[in-house]
Amino acid sequence: MSRLMIEGKHRISGAVKIHGAKNSALPVLAATLLARGTSEIHNCPLLSDVAASIRILRYLGCTVSRSNGCVTVDSTSLNRSDIPDTLMREMRSSIVFLGAIAARTGEAHMSFPGGCELGTRPIDLHLSALRQLGMEIVEEGGRLECRVAGRLKGTTIALAFPSVGATENILLASVTAQGTTSILNAAREPEITDLCNYLNRCGARISGAGDSAITVEGVDALFGCSHSVIPDRIETVTYMAAAAITGGRLTLKSVYPEHIATILPVFEEAGCAVTTGAGELSITAPPRLQRIRSIRTMPYPGFPTDAQAPTMAMVSVADGTSVFIENIFESRYKHAGELMRLGARIKIEGRVAVVEGVPRLSGAEVECTDLRGGAALVIAGLAADGITEVTHIHHIDRGYENLEQNLCDIGAVVKRLE
Repeated sequence: MSRLMIEGKHRISGAVKIHGAKNSALPVLAATLLARGTSEIHNCPLLSDVAASIRILRYLGCTVSRSNGCVTVDSTSLNRSDIPDTLMREMRSSIVFLGAIAARTGEAHMSFPGGCELGTRPIDLHLSALRQLGMEIVEEGGRLECRVAGRLKGTTIALAFPSVGATENILLASVTAQGTTSILNAAREPEITDLCNYLNRCGARISGAGDSAITVEGVDALFGCSHSVIPDRIETVTYMAAAAITGGRLTLKSVYPEHIATILPVFEEAGCAVTTGAGELSITAPPRLQRIRSIRTMPYPGFPTDAQAPTMAMVSVADGTSVFIENIFESRYKHAGELMRLGARIKIEGRVAVVEGVPRLSGAEVECTDLRGGAALVIAGLAADGITEVTHIHHIDRGYENLEQNLCDIGAVVKRLE
């Protein structure tokens, strides 16, 4: 099993180019099932989750190739409507294939998804919405058996929570439905807008992307196109935290600063100087960070839950006490126990985490608990005395392309050992 060995106390300095967003690439790849013909998805990151999506597409009968960051999908030969349990278990976002498969083939057969264990992350919002569109869904023995009589029918769907995954599944199911679908309380994340942009390029008629109300006018068919995935805003925040915790100075290229507008004040409160320009961002950290009064994770445009763990690692060595309130997932503090093995002082009470900054961290062996928690451990290791060994890094590989090499290129000392 692979692991990372991190020699701490090396200052980050230089520039990093941000890869395409994982949380955008995955639903776009699922959407290629709806686009008859060939789609070229550029700026597609080299991640294990993307590889899992490609395996699903190939299993379904699509022809898929990859070259220089571009994934080419030809869905003409699609000939299946099921996904085996082994593929569904590889990632939580595999459920996004449900709406696309059912809309294209009239049926879908799959098990419940796997992936990071972040507590209750129900798909009942997905299933309820798809049923409103006319899909018949039978849940039995951990499997979903779905059928569509004719075409799905457009309707008004009001989400109880602005779920990203549910919004994506509704979009994929409704773009070729009969009539108009209105999504109320829709997720507003940039990744939703990116998916809508791809679908519209394929011939869909979607308006309101980025707002809480999205309107979809169903069309008879979609056709392949060329699309470039947006930069990964969570990867951007992760590298910012790495620079901040080491007192470094870093320029991030190929970024959309507007996508992290509500995160930048957090870094400024910690004492970092942040400047933005066209497609890039620069951060300069002080010798020691200051505490952050309070961070509440919220749906976009609020502070993202995916940025909580890297930011917690960053303030573990800040001067003062920082408070986190996790409002999205109930079990998203699993990394806190591993940070404490490095010497962090963290107290958890339900959804609240109180982080008392310490003067120094010390290297130790720690275990990745999930994707963003793993990134947090790497960040903490960059600032710790001695050697930090991070195990179970397959979680990290789900969402960060060449993390150790990118860190080495900007001054860190990180080795991957098999």
